[in-house]
Amino acid sequence: MRLAFIATGDIALPSFRYLLEHGPRPLALVTQPDKPVGRHQRLLSPAIKTAAIAAGIPVLQPEKIGDATAELTALDPEVLVVMAYGQILRDNILTLAGKAIINLHASLLPKYRGAACIQAAIAAGDPATGVTALHVVRELDAGDVILAKSIPIAADETGGTLHDRLALLAVDVLAETLTKLEDGTSARIPQDGALASYVPKLERDAGRLDWTLPAAVLERRIRAYDPWPGTFTMAIEGGSEIRLKIYPPTPVVDGFSAPGQCFADGGKWLVGCGAGALELVSVQPAGGKRMSAADYLRGRKTKAFR
Repeated sequence: MRLAFIATGDIALPSFRYLLEHGPRPLALVTQPDKPVGRHQRLLSPAIKTAAIAAGIPVLQPEKIGDATAELTALDPEVLVVMAYGQILRDNILTLAGKAIINLHASLLPKYRGAACIQAAIAAGDPATGVTALHVVRELDAGDVILAKSIPIAADETGGTLHDRLALLAVDVLAETLTKLEDGTSARIPQDGALASYVPKLERDAGRLDWTLPAAVLERRIRAYDPWPGTFTMAIEGGSEIRLKIYPPTPVVDGFSAPGQCFADGGKWLVGCGAGALELVSVQPAGGKRMSAADYLRGRKTKAFR
């Protein structure tokens, strides 16, 4: 099977490495251009690009994937595999593959179409999530489903741990999907659009905590948004505000105070929420290092969060 791989995010790495070891060996990798990061705007390459170069796989990095149409056409692929690429595929790409263009998506579709599917499942308190293989169409994550596999979401799951578990699950989904495409047994199960939900890409400020929400909701969000985009609050100290990053775990407790008000209980640092309270265990002030909440409070007079 002649196959090209289209991906950028680290979640696609295990699937790409599976193909390198077990085949079909990708004809090429299409990934996003290197991005400038940090104060000195150093160019950072996607990790999957590094893996491809090490394996001798040609790498294409068009600004827009349509710019690579000629190169992909010359490869004459039977299958295109897409995972966490970051661009919508247009008609000039959708017509390239002889057998199929498939996407590996980290949710049980039609639930959580879009970019923040992993965080959404944890934040909603879902008991399980999974990886869906589907045919790619113009509408976002709306194509017919080939197959899906699920895993339970642990009570202490974070966005980071679930990301890594789904990355491994995607390998099994990809292997079975390619086998079904090869022997002609792959399904095409239409999605029920009435059940679809959408979760857009998360921006950094999406992690600001609203203390009027119930403690249970905030606890799930803090786990879901770790490590990206992270969660934070503004600590009020003597009339000034300090941005304070909040890390999990943040146990839910029965203590009561006005939303955003800090109080001590048995040596624990608690924050009132719309219902119940959260215990803060690990924090990081702007410009500082990560530390225990007890160490942060030593010598400080933080009374409330905003």
